[in-house]
Amino acid sequence: MTELSSERIVVSQDRINPYLMAGEGDDDTGVVVQTRTRTQRPPMYKVLLLNDDFTPMEFVVMVLERFFGMNHAQAFELMLTVHKKGLAVVGVFTHEIAETKVTQVMEAARQHQHPLQCTMEKE
Repeated sequence: MTELSSERIVVSQDRINPYLMAGEGDDDTGVVVQTRTRTQRPPMYKVLLLNDDFTPMEFVVMVLERFFGMNHAQAFELMLTVHKKGLAVVGVFTHEIAETKVTQVMEAARQHQHPLQCTMEKE
């Protein structure tokens, strides 16, 4: 998201005074209007992987490696966290990327006939 803001700086003779607004001071003949673009960070979303009693641990590790770019040790450790705690955050992304990751995981689970669930929620 982009937010535009206008900032007025009054120029009086050879000095710039950012604290004076247009209409204050001697006259308005030296008004300079600057528009600055401020980039606002997009809202972020957590991608959560949920445990179930049927999806093989090896499949969960493969999903974490393939769709989240984890190495085998990271994927294995996170898989154990999901297994023990019931769920785990596997990453934090912008809305579109989080949505894509969830879709990829769910589609892979469906293709391999596993009930693995993946969701996203606003951070």
